This record gives sequence, C-alpha cells and structure tokens, in this order.
Amino acid sequence: MISQPPQEVTQLLHAWRRGDGAALDRLVPIVYDELRRLARCYMARERARNTLQTTALIHEAYLRLVDAHQVDWKNRVHFFAISSTVMRRILVEFARARGRHKRGAGARNVTFDDAAVIAPGPGEDLVSVDEALEALAAIEPRQAKVVEMRFFGGMTEEETAEMLGVSTDTVLRDWKKAKLWLWREMKQGGRK
Repeated sequence: MISQPPQEVTQLLHAWRRGDGAALDRLVPIVYDELRRLARCYMARERARNTLQTTALIHEAYLRLVDAHQVDWKNRVHFFAISSTVMRRILVEFARARGRHKRGAGARNVTFDDAAVIAPGPGEDLVSVDEALEALAAIEPRQAKVVEMRFFGGMTEEETAEMLGVSTDTVLRDWKKAKLWLWREMKQGGRK
C-alpha cells in the first residue's frame, strides 16, 4: 500500500483519535497518495460521463473521515479499509442522485476476478455492484468485506486477512465463493 512505516501511520491515527489535531495534519500528506490510488481505481470503473473528479472524491472522503471521531482506528490497514468503504458509498450516492440506475433495468455483468483489482474495466454499474454486495453482506458478511477490501480497496490477501483477523487461506476461500455468488447475482439482476 504505502511506503511509510505502518507504525507511523498507526501512531498518527491513534493520536488523532485522542484529539490531537496536529496528528491529522501530519497524517494527510502520508496517506494522500494511497487515497488518490484508491480514488483512481474507483473512478476507472465509472462511466465516461461521470462528472465527479478523482480529487473531488478524495476531498469528500476526507471530509467524511475527519468527522469520524468515534472510529477506534486500529492501524493503517483499518484506515484504508474504512476509506475505501467511504469512497464506495460516495460514488453510489452520486450515481443514485444522477438517476443512472433504474431498478432491474440495464444490469451489467461485472467480472470479479483477480485482474479486476488491478485493472478494472470502465463502465461498470457501481449501483448494481453495490446492491449485489449488500445482498451478499446480508447472508455472508465476511465474504462481502473481503470483496470490498480486495476489489474496491485494492488490498492484498495478507492485508485483508490482517484486517479481518483470519488466515490468508480463509480470505482466498471467501474471495472465490464471493466472486461466484456475485457473478450469479449480477447475471440474474437483468432478469428480475
């Protein structure tokens, strides 16, 4: 993820949680490049006509994260997991506000494979993906978290395992099961 020592980010997160405003000022430049990478991954999946810019997404996420005083930041992986969730929610809200999604109409198949984490295809319907992911979360919450962290957050198996407190093998099993479930859900989405 980022080149800074993980403990430096973790220490700054803990200081920020304790109310040290200067810690946030020191944290932002350290994590900004990784937040930008996350935002670019999200924006690459968006349709070309999307008017939301990468920088605007980062700034909106930043504003929401700054207001997250009650979060008990565990470490940098936790911070980026929360950040990726916040960015996904912002984009889904933006997509819904633009009225780009009609219930059940125009659902797209989305490929959930390992390459998607690195090089996502353009034009995927984020609202449909979000709805499928929410449905998965209702029945298999950990699998949904694995997808969120790997697909949306770009986290490795090891980082995901660390965040969830499970083994890497468990993450790999959950990833495979979730991809299959989501593929079926997305495929059926257009016929409901």
